Amino acid sequence: MSTPRPPLTALRVLLPHVRPYLGRAIAASVALLVAAGLLLGLGQGLRTLIDQGFGTASADMLNTAALGMFGIVAALGVATATRFYLVSWLGERVAGDLRRAVFDHVLKLSPAWFETARTGDILSRLTADIAVLQSLVGTAISQSLRNILLAIGAAAMLIVTSAKLAAITLVVVPVVVLPLILFGRRERKLSRHAQERVADLAATAEETLNGLPTVQAFTHESADRARFASEVERSVGAAMRRIGSRAILILIVILLGFGAITFSLWVGGRDVVAGRMTGGELSAFIFYAVLMASSVASISEIWGEIQRAAAAADRLLEILAEVPAIAAPAAPTLLPAPQGRVAFENVTFHYRSRPDTPALHDFSLALEPGETVALVGPSGAGKTTVLQLLLRFHDPQQGRVRVDGVDIRDVDPLALRARLGLVAQEPLIFSASAADNIRYGRPGASDGEVQAAADAAAASGFIAALPGGMATNLGARGVTLSGGQRQRIAIARAILRDPAILLLDEATSALDAESEQAVQQALTAAARRRTTLVVAHRLATVRRADRIVVMEQGRIVATGTHDALVREGGLYARLAALQFTEA
Repeated sequence: MSTPRPPLTALRVLLPHVRPYLGRAIAASVALLVAAGLLLGLGQGLRTLIDQGFGTASADMLNTAALGMFGIVAALGVATATRFYLVSWLGERVAGDLRRAVFDHVLKLSPAWFETARTGDILSRLTADIAVLQSLVGTAISQSLRNILLAIGAAAMLIVTSAKLAAITLVVVPVVVLPLILFGRRERKLSRHAQERVADLAATAEETLNGLPTVQAFTHESADRARFASEVERSVGAAMRRIGSRAILILIVILLGFGAITFSLWVGGRDVVAGRMTGGELSAFIFYAVLMASSVASISEIWGEIQRAAAAADRLLEILAEVPAIAAPAAPTLLPAPQGRVAFENVTFHYRSRPDTPALHDFSLALEPGETVALVGPSGAGKTTVLQLLLRFHDPQQGRVRVDGVDIRDVDPLALRARLGLVAQEPLIFSASAADNIRYGRPGASDGEVQAAADAAAASGFIAALPGGMATNLGARGVTLSGGQRQRIAIARAILRDPAILLLDEATSALDAESEQAVQQALTAAARRRTTLVVAHRLATVRRADRIVVMEQGRIVATGTHDALVREGGLYARLAALQFTEA
């Protein structure tokens, strides 16, 4: 999807989200500097304690040195706690803002992008990848800066304490840095691969759990368990390769770093025995040498975290780099007062996933204000595509769509969709109360308006029978409702929206005969005040439409009333004969 980027540059995705909290970041940096300075000061305190406290055998000198050490330790504790709080707060805040920014961007992307994108992968980036970046901001960056400062400071103090021993210790530093560079590049590659396997795992789980009733109905549990287990093993294998690479790096750094320290201590011990060095100086040297080695070893481990975060940031940038195919023009045209006039003018459209097969071909259709027009025809004729183009989920490759005389490509999509109300063939019910699901059509609606919409959609009866009535949570995707009940909730939602143009995509397909009659009466009453475009397979639901448009292979093949089309013969007459004979 994206072109390869140089290492670490992907982390620029964090900058806009850190900038608002620059004050906190500066305060954390100050606390970091203070803590590093105090930790380095402990080495001199240790030297004083040994040479002036133990070496002089003076109780007063020992007390003074011990109190000084305690003061440094207390100040170090306060500075370290302050740094930890500030950077942890910053990590949480930046991660929250970044999640919101990515989610907001995803909501702007057109349905065409989701034809190939995987929901599980998107969720993985919103959760796991951003969690890695949160760890970077809240821990790794602070730790890496701290360890770099300590390593540099400790190296300087080593030279001050003993130039000869420092030379022995520092000669190994370039040898340690080289594996950091080489293994860091490998770490980034392996981290991205591991994160992609986690995304595959999430996509497989999301797909299976969403279709659990189908899985169980077809007794497919064993096959799906095996498929998920295979994805788990691929994810674990990718993670183990990354872990193995990092373990080798840590081993190399520790062997080289602490090996140099051990050799330096041997040389220093000989100097103490010979009287060329005091015990306090050697103790301070040991402290600084261990501090430098542990800092360098920590840097090697944190470097792996930074590379992993860069891979996560790279995956987020892929999403943020996606340009919405449907967007408001720089200077959008304002729609006139709502009338409900719709016109498709010589429209040809191909889905991105099916570029060789036109969903609509040279399609022209005009709807007058208040008119009810039904689109009928076999599956794949392009009926639902007409609704999607009107909603501007896609733009046609040729021709134009007008609402109230204005080309909808010149209009802000939000302004356009505010005039439309949709009842989809498979309506989405949210894990919220019945009232909130209906209020989704107009968030500011009162309880009375919500109830009136439910009455109009013949939904009040079954809602009242729910344990909590309107306050009952309907579960994820409306799992507690039947198909017909979910559809009536969606119809109530559209009625509450009170749109100028009502779009019904098989709106009564899941209803029983009694409910269908009640809802059809409600929709007929609602349609008197607005333009209505109906997609239907069941011809009984559209017999009273002002016009019936018969579609086949993306084209209009006939137009007329039910009776006229039956008399005319052709495709509609054959469909009517099949359905009404079966009835």
